[in-house]
Amino acid sequence: MDRLQALQDWAARQLGGDSLDTAPASADASFRRYFRVSLNQGGAKGRDYIVMDAPPAHEDCRPFIAVARLFGDAGVHVPQVLAQNLDQGFLLLTDLGNTTYLSALNEAAPDQGVARELYLASNDALIRIQQASRPGVLPEYDHALLMRELMLFPEWYVAKHLGVAMNDPQKAILDTVFERILANNLAQPQVYVHRDWHSRNLMVSDPNPGILDFQDAVYGPITYDLASIYRDAYIQWDEEMQLDWVIRYWEKARAARLPVCEDFGDFWRDFEWMGAQRHIKVLGIFARLYHRDGKDGYLKDMPRVMHYLRKVCERYDELKPLLFLLDGLEKREVKVGYTF
Repeated sequence: MDRLQALQDWAARQLGGDSLDTAPASADASFRRYFRVSLNQGGAKGRDYIVMDAPPAHEDCRPFIAVARLFGDAGVHVPQVLAQNLDQGFLLLTDLGNTTYLSALNEAAPDQGVARELYLASNDALIRIQQASRPGVLPEYDHALLMRELMLFPEWYVAKHLGVAMNDPQKAILDTVFERILANNLAQPQVYVHRDWHSRNLMVSDPNPGILDFQDAVYGPITYDLASIYRDAYIQWDEEMQLDWVIRYWEKARAARLPVCEDFGDFWRDFEWMGAQRHIKVLGIFARLYHRDGKDGYLKDMPRVMHYLRKVCERYDELKPLLFLLDGLEKREVKVGYTF
């Protein structure tokens, strides 16, 4: 029996029916697959459910189950785990719908009212999760993990994607900038971090947002999820709008007594430096997805991610060595302007 048939048979048994209508719901950058199923006779006929297929050789369902409970207890909208078979890697979940934030935002553009409504709901949910934070519950987003993510960049983006072998001085520049970024990241207050809080993982639902793909949650820097959503790899907003939404988060976070900086300028700097870490990582991940896994759908998003990274490097002197390094690696002509 193939894996899909085994999954369908298991789900039908859980739902009290004999057969299912099954359609792909989504796939992500891992080995997990999601299917939308409904009974075509008997049992809970007419209702849609999601079945997660997470092959045990590659994926562990237990973090998903644990974080679903943790975030659900915090009062946000996550799928309920209705049934599980950890030996096979199957989960039966409630369905949060099929409209992602990304599709709703693209469809509504340029109606900024829709964007404002969705992003402010995202801020509220993020604050609820952060208010529930306790140390020792989730893995720590520590120096080792943050650095392991950064090292995807030289391995996959530089070496594999650009085809460049860095020399020792270039490696030294990268090491220095990486340590500067992590010093900032690790000095930030720590909260629960979804770790992939962006427009493809937030669903338009009742209530907003429905939250997916949270199994890799950690305890880490307070600006991480904010940088993920407002410096999103899949959709871009003018900085004026980013500022407005981040300020609104910061004001509500302060009112909720979350440990954000007293000065918004300091908070914005932390937000940007956290974004730099994420975008360096994402460039490495997207390159790996293409060169190792044959997934080319992320290539179109790489210029947007690089734009974010370059803009932050231009703004802060401590990060400018990375900008010059990127120019060299990408063989860009460095333009020098003179004023008199």
